[in-house]
Amino acid sequence: MSDHTAVKQLPESERPYEKFLKKGAEQLSDAELLAIIVKSGTREQNSLEVARRILCGGQGNLLNLYEYPYETLLKIPGIGRVKAIQLKAVAELSRRIAATSRGYHIQMKEPASVADYYMEQLRHEKKEQLFCAFFDAKCNFLGDAKISEGSTNYAYVSPKEILKKALEKNAVQLILLHNHPSGDPRPSSDDIRVTERMRECAGLMDMHLADHIIIGDNRYFSFQEQHL
Repeated sequence: MSDHTAVKQLPESERPYEKFLKKGAEQLSDAELLAIIVKSGTREQNSLEVARRILCGGQGNLLNLYEYPYETLLKIPGIGRVKAIQLKAVAELSRRIAATSRGYHIQMKEPASVADYYMEQLRHEKKEQLFCAFFDAKCNFLGDAKISEGSTNYAYVSPKEILKKALEKNAVQLILLHNHPSGDPRPSSDDIRVTERMRECAGLMDMHLADHIIIGDNRYFSFQEQHL
């Protein structure tokens, strides 16, 4: 016999929906919030138990929603195609909400604020991603663009592509950003060479490469801060 208990059989104070209505979302645990998204369980597990399975393994927390591929979620009992898609959509929405919020505070003159803006977006990537952030003459943030995606240790840099996008946004200040999947943000010799090349190309177009920031695992390297 299974010791499975349906959510409806739990005390009212332990049911995610009722707890949400009575105390608010901030009082729910990660598993309880996930259970509301999961909605229903299986004959052997209720939605709360399914949510706890999602949180087990991997990072052991909500970062699993980012790091578990769609196919991995499908292997969890109680998670079908629709629920897996919903969970990945929730993860992406949370990332975009966080990025939008941080975007209001990004300042070109403070490498830490720029690095913080891109940290969660890039630190989990398994391949190198190259972005360029664009600013006007008064250092106002004009947005960014993904330039390329490479292998685990290389992303192609095209000055022509970067400068074309800069012209489209009427940008005069640029910041290059890319991640190191190894987690170590220290620049390689190629990173240094590319930075110098991009600085020269930007100068020919009366633009200024203000920085090149490399994102590691909760660490970053700023060429500007290191006077490179």
